[in-house]
Amino acid sequence: MEWLSLIPDLKSMGIEWATFTMFLSLLALLLTGMPLAFVTLLVALIFALGWFGPMAVPLITSRIFSFVNSFVFVSVPMFVMMAAILDRSGIARDLFDAMRLVGGRLRGGVAIQTLLVAVVLAAMSGIIGGEVVLLGLLALPQMLRLGYDRRLAIGVCCAGGALGTMIPPSIVLIVYGLTANVSIGDLFTASFVPGLMLAGLYVVYILVRAYLNPEVAPIPEQGEIPRSEKLRLLKGLFLPFLVVFFVLGSIYGGIASVTEASAVGVLGVALSTVIRGEFSFGLLLGAARQTLATVGMIVWIGIGATALVGVFNLMGGINFVSQLITGISEEPIIIILFMMLILFVLGMFLDWVGIALLTMPIFVPIVVSLGYDPVWFGVVFAMNMQVSFLSPPFGPAAFYLKSVAPAGISLGEIFRALLPFIGLQIVALGLLLAFPGITLIEGL
Repeated sequence: MEWLSLIPDLKSMGIEWATFTMFLSLLALLLTGMPLAFVTLLVALIFALGWFGPMAVPLITSRIFSFVNSFVFVSVPMFVMMAAILDRSGIARDLFDAMRLVGGRLRGGVAIQTLLVAVVLAAMSGIIGGEVVLLGLLALPQMLRLGYDRRLAIGVCCAGGALGTMIPPSIVLIVYGLTANVSIGDLFTASFVPGLMLAGLYVVYILVRAYLNPEVAPIPEQGEIPRSEKLRLLKGLFLPFLVVFFVLGSIYGGIASVTEASAVGVLGVALSTVIRGEFSFGLLLGAARQTLATVGMIVWIGIGATALVGVFNLMGGINFVSQLITGISEEPIIIILFMMLILFVLGMFLDWVGIALLTMPIFVPIVVSLGYDPVWFGVVFAMNMQVSFLSPPFGPAAFYLKSVAPAGISLGEIFRALLPFIGLQIVALGLLLAFPGITLIEGL
């Protein structure tokens, strides 16, 4: 235990300098390329020992246990499993083909068809990675082949794939609900209309661009679709909508909790692959491995962030930071806007899981003290994370699309294509801030 003598007495520097030192330590370690989960755990351990001494270690383990012991957290791997099975089945492909009936000969119809598929996929899984990849494989080549503007096609695939952040059952909202200790069912209800509003803004943007400049979205040359083909295409809509109905219907109808509904969703998607004749042990094993990798990342980041926030709280750091934030202005909306700015900047460099677990224990009590509804703030947070998924330099949606995009499409072109959609996300965020009633929280 001689190494303990190497840790300085951090308590002597006071909470102000300790907070500054903690922030610099996090930044320096992240710049080395060390994963966020290990950075937060290491900093939490050093500050716990330096501030409280060796007896502080049980404090960290108790915080970690309370995080991973939540029953609602079981829903996270379930929804990830749903997405993984979807990723390996032909359900998304048939869904995309079936949406041809909606687009028809509408200018920009294939792009709108892509967004409708994205909404349905978001309502089935709640995560963005698989959706962006699926749209990149299904929709992007189709739009490029039809002569769509490259940047419009790229932006639609990335922005549409990121809708899983807002539309229930969003895993972002589940993690926020666990961190902020608010009802996840209420979060799902409150986020439904804002999610559709954002998708609607995308549709309006596509239509405006397509009709102002017809060359960006040519109308596909196709004849009348025979009735037999229409019936075949409609079959591709039946199973996805049935899964969405049972998952969201059981939650909103009060029949099942979020965790129970997630299990229903996994069963529904698995049965869909059986009905379609696609189910196999290899599909199940591959989906399980993908789920393990994704959820393992979320859990490790959660463990590290929970430990760090717990130590920082015991040091008195959360009260110190809260006083700094509330001291910025006497106007509550100015304080909320400052929080949005912090989240926006953090979203350019950190994963959403780390952002939620590191900032919400500080932000949510401030929001409540200002008289705002934490459910509304959760929807606002999810909308802000929409921006982070697309924003350079580390917007994950761009990297997901790049992994499946044609060779001629560079990462720089993808980020440039996303700028109009980032602007639309900021407009949606502004509408949520200006008109909280959009979330329908009054009826919760």
